[in-house]
Amino acid sequence: MTDVFLNDRFIGTVEKEKASSFIEAVKEKRRAQELPLELSIRYDKHLDSIFIATDPGRVLRPLIVVKNKEPLLKQQHIEALKRNELTWNDLINLGIIEYVDASEEDNLLVAKSIEEINEETTHLEIDPIAMFGLLLSLVPFANHNQSSRLGKVGRANKQALGLYAANFLSRMDTDVSILHYPQKPIVRNFAYDVINPYPNGQNVVVAVMCYEGYNMSDAIVVNKGSVDRGFARSTYFRPYTANELHYTGNLKDEICVPTKDVFGYRTEKAYRNLEEDGIVYPEAELKAGDVVIGKISPPKFMLEMEEISFARTKKENSTTIRQNEEGIVDSVFITVDSEGHKLVQVRMRDNRIPEIGDKFASPHGQKGVIGLIVPEEDMPFTARGIKPDIIFNPHGIPSRLTVGYLIELIAGKTGCLKAKYIDGTAFQKNKVEEFEKALKELGFREDGKETLYDGITGKPLQVKIFIGNMYYLKLKYMVGNKIQTRASGKVTLLTRQPIEGRAKGGALRLGEMEKDALVGHGASLLLKERFSSDNTIVYVCPNCGCFGIHDKIRKKDYCPLCNSHKLEPIEISYASKLLLEELMSLHLLPRLKLKNKYEE
Repeated sequence: MTDVFLNDRFIGTVEKEKASSFIEAVKEKRRAQELPLELSIRYDKHLDSIFIATDPGRVLRPLIVVKNKEPLLKQQHIEALKRNELTWNDLINLGIIEYVDASEEDNLLVAKSIEEINEETTHLEIDPIAMFGLLLSLVPFANHNQSSRLGKVGRANKQALGLYAANFLSRMDTDVSILHYPQKPIVRNFAYDVINPYPNGQNVVVAVMCYEGYNMSDAIVVNKGSVDRGFARSTYFRPYTANELHYTGNLKDEICVPTKDVFGYRTEKAYRNLEEDGIVYPEAELKAGDVVIGKISPPKFMLEMEEISFARTKKENSTTIRQNEEGIVDSVFITVDSEGHKLVQVRMRDNRIPEIGDKFASPHGQKGVIGLIVPEEDMPFTARGIKPDIIFNPHGIPSRLTVGYLIELIAGKTGCLKAKYIDGTAFQKNKVEEFEKALKELGFREDGKETLYDGITGKPLQVKIFIGNMYYLKLKYMVGNKIQTRASGKVTLLTRQPIEGRAKGGALRLGEMEKDALVGHGASLLLKERFSSDNTIVYVCPNCGCFGIHDKIRKKDYCPLCNSHKLEPIEISYASKLLLEELMSLHLLPRLKLKNKYEE
């Protein structure tokens, strides 16, 4: 007998000889609407069990049913669909199309096209592009790319800048950017017109060549003239919020301009942009540390004590611009939250011009940062005076097997010269030969290569350069959001070492491996500076090696262990001192052995 499970619960058995006919009977009932459309059935030969699933959360995809080497979707059905006499639901009700989940696919053989149908075929794809997801279906000539590279395309598309929402000016979203001049791609799939997404890239001229070693690995070289004309410019938005909270004891926060007695560690200059209500005015230019929303709060330990005057216990609690950030106040929203507290939201904007280190990607998963922005007069140019916007390294093609990248370049070139959109839908009959023929008719080399001239010397380059048009994406990872610098600042209370975290104004840690690298490069004296962030002086008894007591007021030294009055001041890191003191708290007595300073 073969076990049968429904949603992973045992419900009965079927005779082994009748297992396949049982599965077919269930499928026929599903196609006849006698069972739910979402039901899936699968036979596992290793476990000799049949699994039926109806639970929610499974991803289903539609397929055309094939019987006796013939798809059930006939030409007359297609004609009826065109005349609007049939609908999608009609095809499902007729059992021509059915929904299949991932587990049921294990028992199926799906043909990509009618020509591939054989005796074992059970289903046919509605269109070969349907095997891709939503984002992958937008990639032109995706069938010419390596599958693992296509996996990276989806992530790049999610990270690309464009118009993420039409009403972005009235939203307070965190950490978003808007591309100033988004364009629709010249080379695109039919899925692009069906989905009609907001554009998230720009059409650029790409030359495949090396440039002075600045586009090594995955880096790209960008034309400064293109940047000046608006290429990849974007605006970064960040909201700042503050609430007037109410506490017990009739105490509450107050959004206002703090008075001088509660400035805390901030200077009067930090509050210069606040208006009378304690909120910054629109279009104010702010830098790191400037106050956006002024606010004072009662101290936490005073919340239960009504009798003490609130006026003497105000605490500064303003919202300020984050470290390493700056911008212009875009808009101010004043409202109340769900609990009736006053809520102030200020949205900042920062104009972002492409700079070295900003991340870009092609639609084929070729990601890279800007390695150099070249003055326009130094860029290589063609005989017709065309200068590329981006120079891409040819070494990024062979190992990645993204042939679709090269095809899109030549197809984009054809589309720009013919002033029409090119259909780059995967698995279609678009042949490279057609683009080559079109280029030849337009007076260009059919292989897409051209003679380029050095922008510095004016001499022609020794080799022909492959140059064409492509849709490029600017990703959200920009140097302006990642850069982290610090000289001096806050330290942690316990170890007295600099705090960690960019948002807190922390430092970058120099660890053991970085130390070894500096020593290996002959820069060991730099470690004297880098490893002295928590220097402290301790007084050690030279006789017993224990920590002594140094009385600064009476100017007396005393060792509690051996009663010696002679201690030696030693400079060590505060973290080392902390470790030794924690060992003492465990009743372990560490001793420091001092060298005789008179010994050589």
